[in-house]
Amino acid sequence: MCPIEVLDPGFFTSIQDLGRRSWQQCGVPISGAMDPLALASANTLVGNPAGAAGLEWTLGGLALRAHEDTLVAAAGRGFRLEINGWEIPLWMSAVVRRGWTVRVYHTGSGWGYLAFSGGLAVPEVMGSRSTYIKGGFGGLDGRFLQAGDLVDLNPASPSPELAARSLPVNRRPSYSDDLTIGVIPGPKADAFTSETLAAFYQSTYTISQVSDRMGFCLDGPPLQHISGADILSEGTLPGCIQVPGNGQPIVLMRDCQTTGGYTKIATVIQADLPLLAQLPPGSGQVRFKPVTLETAHALHALRWQNATQI
Repeated sequence: MCPIEVLDPGFFTSIQDLGRRSWQQCGVPISGAMDPLALASANTLVGNPAGAAGLEWTLGGLALRAHEDTLVAAAGRGFRLEINGWEIPLWMSAVVRRGWTVRVYHTGSGWGYLAFSGGLAVPEVMGSRSTYIKGGFGGLDGRFLQAGDLVDLNPASPSPELAARSLPVNRRPSYSDDLTIGVIPGPKADAFTSETLAAFYQSTYTISQVSDRMGFCLDGPPLQHISGADILSEGTLPGCIQVPGNGQPIVLMRDCQTTGGYTKIATVIQADLPLLAQLPPGSGQVRFKPVTLETAHALHALRWQNATQI
């Protein structure tokens, strides 16, 4: 085992992989990386499977010390990376020697990811190493990282030929503060008038400051229900757009509840959900456009291929 020591935990730093599946019927959220494309790319750059556990944070400020040689790669948005004082580009693998420090500095809003060769070696809970903070399980004792924590790595021999590999710019996610996001209409689109549906697709919404890993609240023109916002509770998943009684949409994110009783006007396609996750609260703007299921599948396959084939 090769421990990583946490010198400065930064903000909301946790261990995440691609999430735990097949437990939603038991009320357990999927969790996992807010931007799975960024985590998968970082893992691929250091020779890991795309779903290996890595670090996720927001707002930067993270500092670590390596106690053994390893290979790292960082991806995401809103930060810059230094290794032992040298600035290292994101979306590129780099060697870290024993005793060197790895620091992350805040440059804007977004979620950042750091992968280590071998992946972080914390126990799996229900098939995943992802941290679910509200449930207090997964990751490292079900919590955010703290100064002084030691996190083990799975055994791996960093391959020199993997160092300095990078993901081409044209294959990285197209982050922006102003996005048009694809959605699949429904499943409760019939709870709204045709005028309200037209307004939803023609309006621009701002990501509210009241947003977290559970859901992104949107500020914009309120949407009117035909006969109220409440329905019998039914299954939900990341990407569902609920419309509560105040008419302001909420996009459910990775730690969302598994059932909900608000009408769902549409669902964000999986290919675009990472881009939405990286919008800055308070200023990020988004519009929605309906797409077909075939288009959603094709975009997801393309973006996953771009992220994981170096």
